[in-house]
Amino acid sequence: MGKPVAIQGIKGSFHYQVAKEYFNSNQSVLECMSFDSTVDSLINGTSDYSIIALENSIAGFIIPNYALIDSNDLEISGEYYLDIQHHLMALPDQSIKDIIEVQSHPMALLQCKTFLKRFPHIKLVEAKDTAAIAKDIRDQNLKGIAAIASQRAAELFNLEILGYSIQSIKHNETRFAIVKRKGNIGNARTMDKASLKFVLGHKRGSLATMLNVMSDCKLNLTKIQSIPIIDVPWKYAFFVDVTFDNTEDYLKAKSILMIMAEQFKVLGEYKNARL
Repeated sequence: MGKPVAIQGIKGSFHYQVAKEYFNSNQSVLECMSFDSTVDSLINGTSDYSIIALENSIAGFIIPNYALIDSNDLEISGEYYLDIQHHLMALPDQSIKDIIEVQSHPMALLQCKTFLKRFPHIKLVEAKDTAAIAKDIRDQNLKGIAAIASQRAAELFNLEILGYSIQSIKHNETRFAIVKRKGNIGNARTMDKASLKFVLGHKRGSLATMLNVMSDCKLNLTKIQSIPIIDVPWKYAFFVDVTFDNTEDYLKAKSILMIMAEQFKVLGEYKNARL
């Protein structure tokens, strides 16, 4: 692959790990400090793919990222589930008693809330990227400051791990979307999952009718999330994920749903990564 894959964060971040595992270990990456920047790289052609986190098994959906994919008319071409293990790390030769401040991404801080409560003397500071904090600690020789990040970040930046797997729930997965520009590069993997968006009128049973069509066509609903439509008060768009064994069943359902919904959009058709 010629162009780099855009990731939110730097080398050592969880997005970096997904890029390496989903594509290949030699894949180059474009480091971006925001999800908006990763999308910009797709739009201006700097990258062909971007890695975007969509949901976490502990913290739930990352709604702004769904909106980013939708509003920029991008396409989900694949997905990847990553086991997230958060580790507390700092410069060598320190104990947790020496730590006065922990910095990390808000999501990481939330996922490690129970562990951090045990140390009320530690100040919690939100940051944009887990691995970037680890790098800053190394580069600026910041004693008394710890990061919550991946083991790969600790290895890359020569930090000592003071607490392993400190997330509140030990089985902690994040689902990442592999995103590209619509119509750019074919999807070589078998299609058995789809991400859809639709808007319904205010009619009794309209959502139930849509769900019944999915069921009748043998689609398995794996996720449904409503998001407010900003410029229309009290109206919502529904984002759903469905899996299917037979492509014909899915295509039949899609043709019916397109007629029934006020607005209907396919955000992506791709290979289900959870088997």
